[in-house]
Amino acid sequence: MRLTLKIWRQALASQKGEMRTYELDDVSEDMSFLEMLDVLNERLNSEGEEPIAFDSDCREGVCGQCGLMINGEAHGPEVTATCQLHMRSFKDGDTITIEPWRSDAFPVVRDLVVDRGALDRIIQQGGYVSVNTGSAPEAHSVPVPKDDADRAFNVATCIGCGACVAACPNGSASLFMGAKITHLGLLPQGQPERDDRVVNMVAQHDHEGFGGCTNIGSCTAACPKGIPLDVISQMNRDLRTALRNGH
Repeated sequence: MRLTLKIWRQALASQKGEMRTYELDDVSEDMSFLEMLDVLNERLNSEGEEPIAFDSDCREGVCGQCGLMINGEAHGPEVTATCQLHMRSFKDGDTITIEPWRSDAFPVVRDLVVDRGALDRIIQQGGYVSVNTGSAPEAHSVPVPKDDADRAFNVATCIGCGACVAACPNGSASLFMGAKITHLGLLPQGQPERDDRVVNMVAQHDHEGFGGCTNIGSCTAACPKGIPLDVISQMNRDLRTALRNGH
């Protein structure tokens, strides 16, 4: 395939960025999207031009490091992580616009790389349990209803990629935060800090400059792990309960 790539270039966070256009020939439909960018960077290196900076790590859709706005969609036209998007999703002659995540809470570091430390700081405010569990307990010593265990496992699959934030017109991280709060709130180990957790995480979310949720649903539509929208309802219920309890 022959493609026209319009890519955001920004040398430093303090400098003004711009879109630049690159032509790329002989793109295989079997390449992943990031492999296609690797090929472009090899060419730029050979031409003495600075390669395009972008985030990646596992390239297996697990770590959540990759993340690009592709033709205005978080992770591109398929519901998957960017590293698992393949070029067969595009056609010969296509023009593809590639930008970093769109959110004031995710400032651009360089080119397509953004600082997603705001999500880490939300987790630091409560996305953990501090009870002393000691050695691994016998599997049946703390019964957990099957429905709760299944739901906790499903929402725990959130990889923190930030697609929900980038897709949301309000730039809200409510789906990410709701997944973490719901996951821990369903398990016995998460109960001692349940009220403090939701109050502190929501406060940090707002402090970081994320927007509020208006239930548009763009977040769950873009989520590569299919986190359901109702985790936000669970988070709101937990928050109301915590505030009634005096937190």
